[in-house]
Amino acid sequence: MAVLKIEAFSGVSGDMFLGALAELTNAYDELIDLPKKLNLENVEVRISDMNKTGIACKHVKIIDNNEYKSANPLKPKSGASFSGLSGNVSLTIGSSSSQSHHHRHLPDIYKIIDNAAIPNSAKKIAKDIFLIVGKAEAKVHGIPLETIHFHEVGAIDSILDIVGTAFLLDKLKISKTYSTAVRTGCGFQMTEHGKLPVPCPATKNILHGIPTYQGEVKGEMATPTGAAILKFLNPEFEIPVLTELNTAHGPGEKNFEHPNVLRITLCEDQPVPKEKVTVIETNIDDAPGELLGLDFQDGLLEAGALDFFISQGFMKKGRPGILLSVLCKPEKHTQVESYILENTSTIGVRSYFTERKICDRETIEFESSWGIISLKLVTLPSGREQVKPEYEDCKKVAAALDISIDMVRQKVLKEYFEFQN
Repeated sequence: MAVLKIEAFSGVSGDMFLGALAELTNAYDELIDLPKKLNLENVEVRISDMNKTGIACKHVKIIDNNEYKSANPLKPKSGASFSGLSGNVSLTIGSSSSQSHHHRHLPDIYKIIDNAAIPNSAKKIAKDIFLIVGKAEAKVHGIPLETIHFHEVGAIDSILDIVGTAFLLDKLKISKTYSTAVRTGCGFQMTEHGKLPVPCPATKNILHGIPTYQGEVKGEMATPTGAAILKFLNPEFEIPVLTELNTAHGPGEKNFEHPNVLRITLCEDQPVPKEKVTVIETNIDDAPGELLGLDFQDGLLEAGALDFFISQGFMKKGRPGILLSVLCKPEKHTQVESYILENTSTIGVRSYFTERKICDRETIEFESSWGIISLKLVTLPSGREQVKPEYEDCKKVAAALDISIDMVRQKVLKEYFEFQN
């Protein structure tokens, strides 16, 4: 099962995700061809070597040679507007000129994606990421999603960052994602609206539900695009023990005292399956102990109990008693409950649902020097194997040879591991 681990100690951005995933998949050539797949002319993907505090990596930069260049970008012409709520200031031209590359509605972006020569599964990922951004922008601006204008995230470079990331995620077929908390940066960002706090309002909305911390670096370290990609991946933030297979780094353009990279690692895990079970309990203080002996216990197992235990305690009025706890499958609940009520002195039971983790296991027949012994082979979460000789088989051999059960068990284990080696 393919698992992705994300370490966002320097924030998240579209180009950082794209660079890291390109290294992880070795798909630089495919990214270079991506503008053609999206039917975008005069757009190129440039791969450049970088070194971030001793870490060699490659930066993926989207160059839009059609992009409008203003002689004075802080003084828009008539009909122009600014977007300062997504982070960086970006100029939007109000005319219908083909130079208006930052001014797109969600359907405009969806059309580019729909016409792209990429798998449908990758298209869906890209659309889902843009929808996350769109909802955040609509909330910030206080307008319906259908009428929201994508500014900075509607630019060609951001579109290719997201579509390229979607294309590579689709190649990896990630089934689970884990992540560290996201470093956002701190301070303020200058926009047309004045100084806005970091993270910017749209990014802040996207990061809801995701653990973050500011760090000491002033400036924007988490962008709307990067935050939306992370949000789409829906990571868990309690990282279990994983087997790491390959690590990649996606650099940002800025330089800090620490490595300005997004580190992602392709992993695999062996999740321990969980099973729904019922626990049935009752307190007994008025029954002879022999009523709960082997005959009762055998009947309990026949009724459907998976396991049980009996513990001693003191009941009300200082009477000594026992607690009977039984584990069974939910569909055996009524049958086991009835057996307890019919075969003990209790007049009431309590029950609750829970779950248990079960390690993978199999039973094999091992031919030891003392005959056939059943062995239970258990695979632990770490992948290590645990071997358990079957008690009843060891008991029969011990009785026949007049030796201890533990002696049989130790000899069988020794012979098994010698056979494996």
